[in-house]
Amino acid sequence: MEEEIRSAVADNSDTPESAESVDPVAALTEERDQLARQKAELQDRHLRLQAEFENSRRRAERERFEFAEYAGMEMARALLPTLDDLERALKAATETGASADDFVEGVKLIYNQLSDTLKKHGVEPVEAGPGARFDPHLHHAVQMAETEDGEDGTILEVYQRGYHFKNKLLRPAMVKVAVKA
Repeated sequence: MEEEIRSAVADNSDTPESAESVDPVAALTEERDQLARQKAELQDRHLRLQAEFENSRRRAERERFEFAEYAGMEMARALLPTLDDLERALKAATETGASADDFVEGVKLIYNQLSDTLKKHGVEPVEAGPGARFDPHLHHAVQMAETEDGEDGTILEVYQRGYHFKNKLLRPAMVKVAVKA
């Protein structure tokens, strides 16, 4: 094929136009080389972008893992003073022979401190006092009691308080629910 092109070019070489024209084989070879360079550049670019994407994915995965592992760190740090106060209260009650009333008062103060710390971090109690309506999304009925006095489906007693964490249910309240006899 290459010889045919050369012979065709040689046949046209007597015209003045063809003397100035470029060798078609050389032109095709140059175009092929240029396309090969472009292809190599694009492949290199593709491989670099692929590697960059993979590195970004790994970095995001590592950051997500670290965040999940250390997410409770701030809450734990906030609770440490309350733990310290409990230790001091127990030590004071056993060493100094403080009265039961003083000990109870100290525990109440620590309870309030813990409750305030949890509220600052988004932990709020679920409303579930006696007389409130039972809501299966917020309450866990552990006992049902037939009653003539209370309205059907009302809470009679709270066994364990429930909590929300930033408006999401953390733990349902364990309650005793009234059922009409």
